Formats: sequence, C-alpha cells, structure tokens
Amino acid sequence: MNTVVFDLGGVLVDWDPRCLLRKVMPGREAEMETLLADVLNHAWNLERDRGDSWPEAMARLKEEYPQWSEIFDLYTERWPETLIGSHQDTVAILRELKARGTPLYALSNWSAEMFPHAEAKYDWLELFDGVVVSGRVKLIKPDRDIFDYLLETYELQADDLFFVDDHEPNVVAARGYGIAAHHFVDAAGLRRALVERGLLDR
Repeated sequence: MNTVVFDLGGVLVDWDPRCLLRKVMPGREAEMETLLADVLNHAWNLERDRGDSWPEAMARLKEEYPQWSEIFDLYTERWPETLIGSHQDTVAILRELKARGTPLYALSNWSAEMFPHAEAKYDWLELFDGVVVSGRVKLIKPDRDIFDYLLETYELQADDLFFVDDHEPNVVAARGYGIAAHHFVDAAGLRRALVERGLLDR
C-alpha cells in the first residue's frame, strides 16, 4: 500500500461545538448539554454531512424549538468558532508523508455549507492530492458508496490504501471493503502503524 487517506475531524481538526456554545450560553452548561444531546447531536450533524441543507434544517429547528431560536442563529453565524485548531502532531505526520512523495487524500463527513470555513482556516489542506467532502457529494461514511466515489474519482485501488479515521464504525466498514484501516486514537499510535507498514521511517 502506498496511498494514505485521512479523515479530518478528530484526526487533523480539533472541533468542539462547546467552544462556541459556552460563549453564547454563558452560565447555562446543563442547558447547553441538553441542546447537544437532544438537538444538535450526532444524528443531526450526520444529516448535514449527508448533504441536507443547513439553512433549511436550521429553519426547522427554530420552528420546533423557538426557545433556542437565537442560539441557532448564532450557531450558524459563528460556526467557525467551533474549529478550535489543528492536531499538530498529526499535521506533522501529514507533512512527513507529503515530503516522502506519498499520495494523500482526505475523506471526510462534513457539511457542504460549513466546509469552506475549514478551507479558509487550514492551509495544510493543500497538501492533499484530493479531498472528498460528504456533504458535497451527498454520500457519507461508513456507506460503501463514498469509498467507491473516492476510488473511482481519483483512479485508486482499494488494496493500495491505508485509511485513518477516529470513528471505529468507519474503520470497520473500510476493512470490509478491502481497505487497510487504522482506528485513530492519537498521533503516536498512527506513527507506529505507518512505520510498521513502511510508510514512515523509524
């Protein structure tokens, strides 16, 4: 295997909606956690990542939860503040792989409307030979279709890929599709895995 495919959020990008919500809901920690658990939760984000319109989804939420209408507006307007920064140790690995001439791709579940904020913030995205964003192609991990889209679009072979993701169901799915995959926990573990496969030097 010669090509490395990275997930973004949790692997290279440090993202946390609490970073913003604590600013717009000061002193309302319990309420904030209720909002994240019951409304702006993983299932809600997954539908945006699948390509469902962010503005339309927010309009529906404002009708259903009028008590948080202002919070929803601020969440949209100030969403870039949920991007805390980069996981620098992983970015360093990305740069090392690039310096070795390793083909690099990103495969990320991300809202089409919000991904431009990441493009504006993270210059290391330019290191990738290709980036597949779920919301733009309206396909999503762990479904096979988005992996097939990556392979077909960039003329890649499944058995040539090493896929890195912090969400275990995506890792398990990739392996089922014939792709070697690493469940990302930290940069040190990723480095060891890349060394074992001859993709980085010891």
